[in-house]
Amino acid sequence: MCLIAIAIRQHPEKPLIVAANRDEFYRRPTEPSNWWKESPILAGRDIEKGGTWMGISKSGRFCALTNYRDPGEQSAGRKSRGHIVRAFLESHLDAPAFLEELDREKNRYPGFNLVAGTQDELYAYGSRSGEKAYLLPAGIHAVSNAFMNTPWPKTARVKKKMAGALNSREELFHMLGDRSAAADQALPHTGVPIEWERLLSPVFIESETYGTRSSTILEINEGRSAVWTERIFKPGKPAKEHTFSFQIN
Repeated sequence: MCLIAIAIRQHPEKPLIVAANRDEFYRRPTEPSNWWKESPILAGRDIEKGGTWMGISKSGRFCALTNYRDPGEQSAGRKSRGHIVRAFLESHLDAPAFLEELDREKNRYPGFNLVAGTQDELYAYGSRSGEKAYLLPAGIHAVSNAFMNTPWPKTARVKKKMAGALNSREELFHMLGDRSAAADQALPHTGVPIEWERLLSPVFIESETYGTRSSTILEINEGRSAVWTERIFKPGKPAKEHTFSFQIN
């Protein structure tokens, strides 16, 4: 995932709404969202490394991850970040205990941001922030490739738009499809060339080799029923849509 927007207790009937885009190189092989045969997890799958970027378990454990952008960081010899999401979804530890253990292991992975928990308590953690995991309060939050609620143009845009889109799944997808690039003076300075800062600045990214591969919306209702909807893009154009409705145990 390269963009995760979260609405916590902002809708009268849906305590948790998540809208997220996964950005990746088009050549990287991926399986679309589905229930995994070997585990009670609904998620997509990174075929190259075997992990995932966002998922939910039948018991209501939710987790999503973004990479922390640091072009100088070396990934060689480190574990795949996608295995963290799977590990949490399969774990019996609550989010604070899991994230406390993860904090001790964080340097085994390239930099990342993680959201983990349930519809009742959702925690944020940034492996390069120097801070411990913390409970996200009620409100609208967003994270891209910096830390949670860092006011990058794209995160500021989705936080503003999400507040008015919570009653419509289609409006949430429209929000995730925003291709507006930020002005140069508003771009973050993350160490990549200015051309890449421009390319990566929209909510929905398009290029010849890299871009938004999928958009996913998760809605959890007061009665613990959930709807997971994923739209897959090839490249830039909608290819497939998958919807899963289920009851959280």
